[in-house]
Amino acid sequence: MSWLPTTDPDCTEDCPEQVDMVIVPRSSDIGNFEVMRALPFRNRRMVGPFIFWDQMGPGELLTGQGIDVRPHPHIGLSTVTYLLDGTMDHKDSLGSDVRIKPGDVNLMSAGAGIVHSERTGQDIRRAPSRLYGIQSWIAQPQTHEYGRPSFSHTDKANLPIFTDTGIEGRVILGDFHGVKSPVPLEWDTLYIDVCLKEGAEMLIPKATEERAIYGMSGQIEIGGTVYDAQQMMVLHPGKDVVIRAVNDARIMVLGGAVMDGPRYIFWNFVASSKERLEEAKQDWKNGRFPQVPGDDKEFIPLPE
Repeated sequence: MSWLPTTDPDCTEDCPEQVDMVIVPRSSDIGNFEVMRALPFRNRRMVGPFIFWDQMGPGELLTGQGIDVRPHPHIGLSTVTYLLDGTMDHKDSLGSDVRIKPGDVNLMSAGAGIVHSERTGQDIRRAPSRLYGIQSWIAQPQTHEYGRPSFSHTDKANLPIFTDTGIEGRVILGDFHGVKSPVPLEWDTLYIDVCLKEGAEMLIPKATEERAIYGMSGQIEIGGTVYDAQQMMVLHPGKDVVIRAVNDARIMVLGGAVMDGPRYIFWNFVASSKERLEEAKQDWKNGRFPQVPGDDKEFIPLPE
């Protein structure tokens, strides 16, 4: 998805020992549904390799309406699309043409440059539909910034499940308590989707260097403090953290190893140097990025 303008999230630092900060996303209405952004934040640019985190919806699209994110470029990042409701059609300059359904994982790695579009299918627009999910970006390591772009789509059925008393989770990326996702990675990354019944407790081990919890629904308790949904709780490193569901709750756990240096962002570009961002700007303005087969009649211009 292309970068959408929003105001900065709010931050709370009056936190228990296990929580470093709480980020309250700011919302933006892009016409048909609401987007809530938690990352990047001025006091917390990344959590592990995660450098961008948007909650899309939940929103309803009326008959004849849909999402139309026109072709736009990326460099130096991997987009991760994970839906809880609705569908999106992904096309990119590699020739990929895939419908993303709830529970699937769409991973597109830009490397030196890729172009893609995201739209609601014409068949879906014949009736009212919904859209709800998370769009995140993962910064690529410096060794892959100028690499070849790639794309992988993993169906929900191929993602491993873990269960415990009152807990059911799916490993989207990485390895959690020995349960490993088949989605290919370039960096130590953790991303899980967990549903907890009221009173259930779950350990988030300290083995992952940087971690955060994003509440999708319900309330959770950490160290005696209760947190509502639509907040990102960044956890202190080096501590095992136990979370308890105050009521039925759904959370996302994200993180990974500290990135191999700072990253700069301009629009849809991520790079370890400002010079690389300038190169990408000129390449897009001058038509040097590849086109998307079957969706090459329009594009999003470079912001001025």
